Amino acid sequence: MQQSEFPVAQLKAELFKALGHPIRVQVLEQLSVGERSVAALVEALDTEVSNLSQHLAVLRKAGVVVTRREGNTIYYSLRDRDMAEILAVARRMIIADLRNAQALLDGLSADAVSDRR
Repeated sequence: MQQSEFPVAQLKAELFKALGHPIRVQVLEQLSVGERSVAALVEALDTEVSNLSQHLAVLRKAGVVVTRREGNTIYYSLRDRDMAEILAVARRMIIADLRNAQALLDGLSADAVSDRR
């Protein structure tokens, strides 16, 4: 890797680190559908406000989400719609891995049945 590429790699690593908790991923999946209030996120994720606030702060610091205030209500949304595509790609990769594992398991099960005969 060229020295000039290191800062970009470091920034990517920091982005993925910010995504490194299941609640933060769930928040981003909720926001992929559209803007959500903190109350709506708390309800959808069945978590405490204080816990959610910590995760939202990590996502804000990483520049992944943005906020707007309307009266006493704070709304969150994705800063960049490409985040929804990153989540969709990750889902497709996981599904492909699970299908491959299922095919392997099916093959092993078929072998086990053959061995019993």
